[in-house]
Amino acid sequence: MTDRPAVPAEDRRAVEARLGRPALAWFQVVVRRATGEPVVIENAPHLDDGTPLPTLYWLVDPPLVEAVSRVEAAGGVHRFEDLVAASDLAAAHQRYAARRNARVRRDDAPRPSGGVGGTRTGVKCLHAHLANYLAGDDDPVGALVAEEVGATGLRRRTVAGEPVAVVDCGSNSTRLLVTDGAGRALVRDMRITRLAAGVDAAGRLAADALARTMRVLGEYRERFVAAGATQGLVVATSAVRDASNAAQFVEEAARATGLTVQVLSGAEEAGFSYRGAVDGLEPGGLPPLVVDVGGGSTELAMTWEGVFHWASLQLGCVRVTERVSGPGVWDEATRRAARRLVDDTLRAGLTDPAWQAAVGHVQVVGLAGTAATLAQLQAGQRDYRREDVHHQRVGTADVATWRDRLGAETPAERLAHAGMAPGREDVLVAGLVVLHAILERFGAPDLLTSEDDILDGVAAWLRSGASTRPDLAP
Repeated sequence: MTDRPAVPAEDRRAVEARLGRPALAWFQVVVRRATGEPVVIENAPHLDDGTPLPTLYWLVDPPLVEAVSRVEAAGGVHRFEDLVAASDLAAAHQRYAARRNARVRRDDAPRPSGGVGGTRTGVKCLHAHLANYLAGDDDPVGALVAEEVGATGLRRRTVAGEPVAVVDCGSNSTRLLVTDGAGRALVRDMRITRLAAGVDAAGRLAADALARTMRVLGEYRERFVAAGATQGLVVATSAVRDASNAAQFVEEAARATGLTVQVLSGAEEAGFSYRGAVDGLEPGGLPPLVVDVGGGSTELAMTWEGVFHWASLQLGCVRVTERVSGPGVWDEATRRAARRLVDDTLRAGLTDPAWQAAVGHVQVVGLAGTAATLAQLQAGQRDYRREDVHHQRVGTADVATWRDRLGAETPAERLAHAGMAPGREDVLVAGLVVLHAILERFGAPDLLTSEDDILDGVAAWLRSGASTRPDLAP
């Protein structure tokens, strides 16, 4: 049908080789091995000739097909059916039927019926239950089969084609992105929560910072559920990575959102940010160097001569403010101390020869609050509009001008500028010091701002069905 994407030729060849025949209907690969090989496909609810096809998810991985067949031959169907609650199994059948019915595109043929594997009750086919579980459903039989055949690591975190919620708990802000099954943004939101306040000195997340963040997470849950998302991921970055009570945060955030919570490593944070930013860039031009100045850390990422390079540095705008300046007016001594801290950290953290080779040969792409607020100040827009800050160019000299102008003002005076985001007035100067130092270090004449960032990268990964996170191979 015209509203379904074409099946990539490589996927068609791989799947048809596993089936031993041509595919008789549209399909898409929804679960892959880390090497890209198809594990589970999603079928259209009808064959091309109109015949109803009740099996939405089909297991096509030869080793798993053989392993599950052995389990079935040993009486696994009855054994697993006896191990699960009838109500949980019935719910899985109902979800499966509803999901398949929502994908029907034909009204000239009978609809397929039944739940997992085409049955309305009980267990018919362990292959179908495993495929349903690996495709992201909480199928209780599929979960048991996956454990028995060693396939739990292949399970994707979300069901393909359904809305996804991603929450980024950063050091300075907490942000929400909800996308539909095709990747179109339904909801974007940002709140200043200052989760990292005091972490650098105390080594743990403060009680009031936790409380602020959990209140916002509760509000976000209402928003993403209202948008139709019941699945997704909460990611936490530098503030939580560095905190001794990170486990408390993970527990409370999971309870507040009902989603899985993942504390990202520096590599994963850089990889997701890179993927989110690069996917939306126009082809051609200089290779992108993606720079995410956060509250607690700054991530740099680039692909240079075919190799992915990343660095996560302790240079967030909140961290530098707390270490060097405080929130008030910057004097000359403060400016020198901040720049010395930034330069020393860049020198120590960017030792790979590729960083030096890239000087003068990359386009610096700035992500997150520091870059977005800078673009909004440059545009003079008091109210945020994505089109005013996304893919805008700001000259390196302009970055220095805003750094010095805002540094000479009090936080209250900074708030008077059209475009200053409330909650950033006390830390933005430090973020601009970091950003300007990076632009100078790489000989970049300007900064390209991007509103596509780590949220978009995580959402794309969730929709892709990849079994590994994009750390060193985004």
